[in-house]
Amino acid sequence: MIWLSDRYGLHGDDGNEGDPQFDVYETFFTQEALNRFRLSPAEYDIVKANEDKAKKKKDEDQSKEEKDKSQSTSPASPKDREAKREDGNQLPKLEPITVDLNKIEDRIVRLTLASSRITYTALSKDGEQLVYLAKSDKGFEIWLLKPRTKELKRLGEIGATPKDYGELPQQMFLDKDDKIAFVLVDGHVSKVDLAAAKIEPVKIDAEKEIDGTAERSYLFEHIWRQIKEKFYVPDMHGVSWDYYKMVYARFLPFIVDDRDFSEMTSEMLGELNASHTGCHLTPITNGDQTASLGAFFDQSYGGPGIKIAEAIEQGPLSQTDPPLQTGMIIEKIDNQTINAGMDLSPLLNFKAGKPTALSIFDPTKNTRFVVTMKPIALGELEALLYQRWIKQRRNSVDKLSNGTIGYVHVGRMVDGAYRDTVSEALGRQVGKKALIVDTRWNPGGNMHDALATFLSGKKYLKWVPRGQLLGWEPGRKWSQKTALLINEGNYSDCMVFPWIYKHFQFGKLIGMPVNGSGTFVWWKILQDPALVFGTPEVGLQDEQGNSMETAQVDPDIQVMNDPKSTAEGRDLQLERAVAELVQVRKFLPRSANQVMQQFPMRNLGA
Repeated sequence: MIWLSDRYGLHGDDGNEGDPQFDVYETFFTQEALNRFRLSPAEYDIVKANEDKAKKKKDEDQSKEEKDKSQSTSPASPKDREAKREDGNQLPKLEPITVDLNKIEDRIVRLTLASSRITYTALSKDGEQLVYLAKSDKGFEIWLLKPRTKELKRLGEIGATPKDYGELPQQMFLDKDDKIAFVLVDGHVSKVDLAAAKIEPVKIDAEKEIDGTAERSYLFEHIWRQIKEKFYVPDMHGVSWDYYKMVYARFLPFIVDDRDFSEMTSEMLGELNASHTGCHLTPITNGDQTASLGAFFDQSYGGPGIKIAEAIEQGPLSQTDPPLQTGMIIEKIDNQTINAGMDLSPLLNFKAGKPTALSIFDPTKNTRFVVTMKPIALGELEALLYQRWIKQRRNSVDKLSNGTIGYVHVGRMVDGAYRDTVSEALGRQVGKKALIVDTRWNPGGNMHDALATFLSGKKYLKWVPRGQLLGWEPGRKWSQKTALLINEGNYSDCMVFPWIYKHFQFGKLIGMPVNGSGTFVWWKILQDPALVFGTPEVGLQDEQGNSMETAQVDPDIQVMNDPKSTAEGRDLQLERAVAELVQVRKFLPRSANQVMQQFPMRNLGA
């Protein structure tokens, strides 16, 4: 029996959103099977040769016996021959498996040579070949391992990197001769020749007719029934679920597409007044894809072209030769003139990652020149803007606290964001006297316990060689003061984490209340793969039985970022967090003193 364990692999966070590494383990049902596995290659070759010899003799004796028997009996009738053919097509009778449970825990072997992000495995019938599928940054790699000789071979790469949500299932199995692996990745089947390391797609030509009305009727029933059976509390939040089925089913005959169906179904699911549900359409991938130049432009400029107000750091305009500066004017894109008020979308459609010529006018030098750059996809732009936002907040905290307080933003409750948080806190911010942990706009995941553990450190030992202080234990936790920023955008596990932070009194919560959304969800892709809906299946309760789904986390200090201050480039919640963490008023820098005057200190922790 083979199975996966993350015992020796690099772990993700402690929940489903992580991406841990695994190894393939084998459990042997008898000591004899383990002894056979432990044979050296030379010993195994001798044993195998003797077994093949004995099998050949047995087959020859059986063949001779059947031949003698056929000569001594009358020829089989057509009916008998047909029955024999039918029996020949049937699966062989399976013998029961003997499992010796005595000391079975001592018959476990780690097969893989190194941990990786394994998703599927297959072992040949003789146990001499292990094939496994491992996730990489670009897709899935298929590997062949011969456990006896420790020979490991990469057979190739299949598929694309799966998405966070709506990930299609992967499957893999070997043919009857253990020579070919068939792999399903991202809806496509590939055929892998294990000996030749050759991968080719399996072409499937099939047609199907769909009765859309009948299918939507079935899907409606399926969604309603699954919610009824799996909703995290049986009382359905006090809602008559049978009644709402009748109310919304009457719209089905008038719905003719997935978009209206998903909207109507979401309305029905909304009657539950619950988080983590609703029905939505997967994004359209073959539509327009407008790229971005990665810059802000002066909206007050009324002349021809577009005037650069800011080239976003690490964006394409900041990496041209020469780099483009604020005030420069882009007059043409790929030799197409930009007129005043012109919509640039057609000029940038499908341009992401492709060399694009920009004609530039520099009014300070009265010169014109052309640069070549590659526009970026909107997803890349969003990532750059996120990093810009973080840097602005980090610099603001550094300035207001005179470098004494650190800042980190937790973007999601997933493994990658957790690692970034630890790296920032124990790297750039390690020497700070306090840390602002910003969780605003975090949509969740499953990382509350790991993050709470990291922030719960208490100093207990110094590292002091020859009188020089190198640091403290614990060295892998944050052991200084913290403050937590929260707002209306916190959701799911990032509602649970602030509750934990407040429950254990790690520090002050600053910002706006967070609505209850503390459940674990199962997002399901329907048989029409364009439709996905969610069922909150597992609820969280405190020791008194209060549900995190209906709880609200209130900040210790409520501060709203109003539109006026935000437009001015200020972050009042962040400023208040700095004020709460600064300890001694007389040693405050002037900028922090100004903050303190606006936000008088209350309930300052030790």
